[in-house]
Amino acid sequence: MAKILIVTGDAAESLEVMYPYQRLLEEGYEVDIAAPARKTLRFVVHDFEPGYDTYTEKPGYTWPADLAFSEVDPGAYTAVVIPGGRAPEYLRNDPELRKILKAFFDADKPVAQICHGPLLTAAVGGLEGRRVTAYPALELDMQAAGATFQDSAAVVDGLLVSSRAWPDHPTWMREFLKVLRAKA
Repeated sequence: MAKILIVTGDAAESLEVMYPYQRLLEEGYEVDIAAPARKTLRFVVHDFEPGYDTYTEKPGYTWPADLAFSEVDPGAYTAVVIPGGRAPEYLRNDPELRKILKAFFDADKPVAQICHGPLLTAAVGGLEGRRVTAYPALELDMQAAGATFQDSAAVVDGLLVSSRAWPDHPTWMREFLKVLRAKA
C-alpha cells in the first residue's frame, strides 16, 4: 500500500497528529511520522474554554517519531499531512523540512494541512494563488502568503486540502481521502 508522511514536532496538537495517523492506517496506508529528530515527541491539547479569548493548552500524548527530517526521501511517499498546534511556528525554520515540503509541491503530490500547519506550506511558497483555510487567527498570515482565506471546515484546492482545527476532522479527512483515491 502507498506510504503517507506526517511531519510534526513537539507541541503539535495531539488530535491533529493522532486522528489522521489512525484514520490513514485504517484505510490501509503505511504512515510514517517525521520530526526534527528521532525521539519521543510531546504533543499538546488545545481546547476552547469559556472565559478565554483564545484556546488553552495542556500536555497531551507522547509518540515516537519514526524518522528525522534528514532521513526522509519525499519520493517514497504518496502524500504528506501537516498537523497544527505550536509545532509549525518553529518547524517552518527547519531547512530539511522545507526541502521535504517543496519536493511534495514540485512533484504535485497531495498535501493535507490543518490549523497552524499552513505556516509550513507558506514558508515554501506553496500557498501563492491558492484557496485555503486554517485556524481563523491565521487569516492575515494566509493572505500575506498569497492565499485566499476561506473560513470553512475544509477547503480543497487541487491536491491541497486544508482545515481549520480538530473539530473539523471528519470533513478534512473525508476530502483528503477523496483526493488520495482520485490521485491513485
